[in-house]
Amino acid sequence: MAIVASAPGKVLMTGGYLILERPNPGLVLSTNARFYAIIKPLHHQIQSHTWAWAWTDVKLTSPQLSRESMYKLALKNLTIQPASSSEARNPFVEYAVQYSVAAAYATFDDNKKDLLQKLLLQGLDITILGCNDFYSYRNEIERRGFPLTPESLAIIPPFSPITFNTDDANGGDSKPEVAKTGLGSSAAMTTAVVAALLHYLDVVKLSSSKDQQERKDIADLDMVHKIAQTAHCIAQGKVGSGFDVSSAVYGSHRYVRFSPEVISSTQIAANVLPLPEVITDILNGNWDHDRTEFSLPPLMSLLLGEPGTGGSSTPSMVGAVKKWQKSDPEKSLDTWIRLSEANSALEVQLNLLRKLAKEQWDAYKSVIEGCSILRSDKWIEQASEPNKGAVIQALLGAKDAMLGIRYHMRLMGEAAGVPIEPESQTQLLDATMNLEGVLLAGVPGAGGFDAVFAVTLGDSSSNVTKIWSSFNVLALLVKEDPFGVSLESADPRTNEITSAVSSIHIE
Repeated sequence: MAIVASAPGKVLMTGGYLILERPNPGLVLSTNARFYAIIKPLHHQIQSHTWAWAWTDVKLTSPQLSRESMYKLALKNLTIQPASSSEARNPFVEYAVQYSVAAAYATFDDNKKDLLQKLLLQGLDITILGCNDFYSYRNEIERRGFPLTPESLAIIPPFSPITFNTDDANGGDSKPEVAKTGLGSSAAMTTAVVAALLHYLDVVKLSSSKDQQERKDIADLDMVHKIAQTAHCIAQGKVGSGFDVSSAVYGSHRYVRFSPEVISSTQIAANVLPLPEVITDILNGNWDHDRTEFSLPPLMSLLLGEPGTGGSSTPSMVGAVKKWQKSDPEKSLDTWIRLSEANSALEVQLNLLRKLAKEQWDAYKSVIEGCSILRSDKWIEQASEPNKGAVIQALLGAKDAMLGIRYHMRLMGEAAGVPIEPESQTQLLDATMNLEGVLLAGVPGAGGFDAVFAVTLGDSSSNVTKIWSSFNVLALLVKEDPFGVSLESADPRTNEITSAVSSIHIE
């Protein structure tokens, strides 16, 4: 029987650059764009091998890329290699397989290890699928002559083949690159594969509940998190902040990164120790990250826009900022402190709005609905009573904090010589912030040309999508969905699931 797990993409609303260093927090929102991993036996019967030196087959299929790869996994030392030199490789899935299987060996007793061997000798058939929102279909929409609107995106069938971008400057030898939207596809994919494998191998028992309060599998989620973080970092070749994997596992939250040493030692140990021992150390390591509940306040919507201006290289931008920090420590520290203060101010106001929604729902709902049809300079007119005044002050406080974040991000970009909020984005974001019902607008994560986000009140999202379209920005179908990794009931390509996904998109 196939096991299907899914994990969401992310939007880092605050904490760009700062989140790389403890104890700076970031607010990360998970989305309804999900990556799916489907795991089932490759063979109906156990393949006959010599037990001590057995290899098992691993088949990886990515229908959207029209790719199918075969691997051999050694059951003694858990090395994995392509079945032939011509196979396309996916290091994120390779490490996800290695480390998930190693986690099973590390945690099972001898009886369960025997059953594990037999299960693995049936081979692993892995299929990966990403929601359309992870990829850019702008070229397809323009080719069809459709307007740059979410409605045009909704026409494209779920899990459509991905068109490649090619760099003409490199001529015919250029390697095709998939055009992405910055939702963290590699983190969501790695997490989905790890979750599905760990559940398939009976290391964890994941929940299919979509209610955070009902989840009883937190210890299992912690296991998925540790393995997925490690696999993702090793595949990337660097230990990142990990917020993207964390949100893929746990959903929306306030995040403070783990100390890099918990993973960096793995890279050294893996060369001298058996992999299950390395994974045991990982599972028992000092995972000192901090995760606090957070999601957008009620009656607010997340919007993400794709400018279509070529994208940005996050590693090179981060490198430039780090270089600036070293060259001008005094000024960079001052900027970081002020940016951190603005981030904290936004967090405080959003948490206050969540509190007010819980305690004074009628006043909160009335204010949000009233402000959704007004520009922010008119919001104060809604303060007809003290309860409403408190909500409006929190809304205006959040808006001011966002302006502060953008200001200090621009300063940092100018000083470091990188376009964290490029001029074209500044014009777009200023126009967005001035619309009726818009609370926040900014560049997520490290900034650049990849994407813009907005948070709107009530039913005012259509104001934003129209303005963005006039700026040649395609509003995506992404919404916040605060739920993390999940066990699914079926292959998402079946009609039942596909229609559900389509309805989510079209709403």
